[in-house]
Amino acid sequence: MSAAAVSLQRLRRVFGDTTAVDGLTFDVPPGTLFGIVGPDGAGKTTTLRILAGVLRPSGGTAFVHGVDVGKDPEKVKPGIAYMAQRFGLYEDLTVEENLDFYADLYGVARRERPARLKRLYDFSGLGPFRTRRTGALSGGMKQKLSLSCCLVHRPRVLLLDEPTFGVDPISRRELWTILHEMVSEGVTVVLTTSYLDEAERCDRVAMLDAGGLLALDDPRTLRASLSGTVWSIRVDRPRAARDLLRADARVENASLFGEEIHAVTQNDVTASAVADILSAGGGVTTGDDDDIRVIEPSLEDVFIQLVGEHRGGGDA
Repeated sequence: MSAAAVSLQRLRRVFGDTTAVDGLTFDVPPGTLFGIVGPDGAGKTTTLRILAGVLRPSGGTAFVHGVDVGKDPEKVKPGIAYMAQRFGLYEDLTVEENLDFYADLYGVARRERPARLKRLYDFSGLGPFRTRRTGALSGGMKQKLSLSCCLVHRPRVLLLDEPTFGVDPISRRELWTILHEMVSEGVTVVLTTSYLDEAERCDRVAMLDAGGLLALDDPRTLRASLSGTVWSIRVDRPRAARDLLRADARVENASLFGEEIHAVTQNDVTASAVADILSAGGGVTTGDDDDIRVIEPSLEDVFIQLVGEHRGGGDA
């Protein structure tokens, strides 16, 4: 436990008849950008709230830098920052007033604040807006201010719940730049996200479903773990084509990806075999040969396959 910034051992949390977190066990090394991904109800937020000392575990243990969060939640709080999906910014205060308020809450010494706030303004880009009321900021700027408030006391562990949810693409990229900079300075970041493309940016990724751990590794290894061949397929009736593919024994999984289908088949299946499945099953047609092609698996492909297996072949 001393070597890990965060360590979970058989962690459980039950709400009445619902098990939100079901025996999670994993370690997060210091200075790691660690992603937790999963659908709604997977236990992502509950796990973060336990680590932040907001919830007590129903069973198992959670340690942050050697402190048992379940037994001594107050002891862990000075060294962490927790940014919930709806962080508590005061919209009638200015950017500067919010930062000062959180500096007061965290007990940041007055003599240290000028240099620390300058640093936060520099990498967040909020310097020109320090006198603007927070309620007048864009969604992306509010998220950057929330993150800056979390960082004002220089936490060792940063817990972020869906930090880029509802944020525009430019602000999302800027937030990730800030996070990578924090990690390069030794901060451990544990975040949840529903965006599998964002999870590709993490050093390690834990995939959850129904409170349980499906897989844990770095993104490259997770992608390489997918068995079979992944196909991108464009057809005139994608939903019908997906159902035809799912009904074939040679197809491990088939899911809609926008206007395309991603299908995972046994390795000996060819493009012509895929086309035959579609045409023979219901007259679904493709435009040309490029509409059925092999692609590299993404984390989303891996996740959909794992969830399907976990749920006994049901939809992910």
